[in-house]
Amino acid sequence: MNKIHKFDAQVEWQGNTGQGTLNYKAYKRNYTILAKNKPKIEGSSDPVFLGDGTKYNPEELLIASASSCHMLWYLHLCAVSGVIVTDYKDEAEGTMTEEANGSGRFTEIMLHPVVTVKEKSMIEKALELHGKAGQMCFIANSCNFPINHKPTVKTIE
Repeated sequence: MNKIHKFDAQVEWQGNTGQGTLNYKAYKRNYTILAKNKPKIEGSSDPVFLGDGTKYNPEELLIASASSCHMLWYLHLCAVSGVIVTDYKDEAEGTMTEEANGSGRFTEIMLHPVVTVKEKSMIEKALELHGKAGQMCFIANSCNFPINHKPTVKTIE
């Protein structure tokens, strides 16, 4: 039997400068993401779309979602496979193509996880588990474009 999980978030536009959406430059793209019992996230569009570059944009949040979902699955798989991870960092990047009409889509997210494991004997399994994490990731399974990874695994020895 499949399990059904429901999630929610509230997004509130913070960009009415007094004129609403009178024209394309009359409003700010700022918004706040809220979820029960969690700190708020300040967002905006990317500066190329007249947004505030000091706030997270939807594209960055999508990349972060893919990266963090992969990481959480990876850590789980390592834990149940006897691979002791002591550090994990990812420099994830996404490629988006904008069409002439202004629409667009992501064509790829590339994850670059750098993982530190406790012992050299764990490196091979640690590398292998990235493939399984990619298959299990809820976000990757929900996207219509590839989420690839080029992992590096090292030891603390």
